[in-house]
Amino acid sequence: MNVPTPSLARAAELLAAGAWQQAHEIVQKEGSTFAAWLHGIVHTLEGDLDNARYWYRKAGRVFPGREAAQEEIAAALKIVCAKSARHEQ
Repeated sequence: MNVPTPSLARAAELLAAGAWQQAHEIVQKEGSTFAAWLHGIVHTLEGDLDNARYWYRKAGRVFPGREAAQEEIAAALKIVCAKSARHEQ
């Protein structure tokens, strides 16, 4: 998975805050696999599971189902935090 850009880091933070509409505005402008993953999470939260499955496929990830949305957000944030920690060193 590619390293998330600052805007995608912000999208992950917005997802964690429950602001999936704002996150959607960011991720739909990006073309990376990380963006596709976040896009899948957005559509999971929205309840559009067919669209979520599509974006998970684009990200090369298995769709874990609606119940795993919060775990997926936590995993995305972990990647963002790891990137941030590497840049601070």
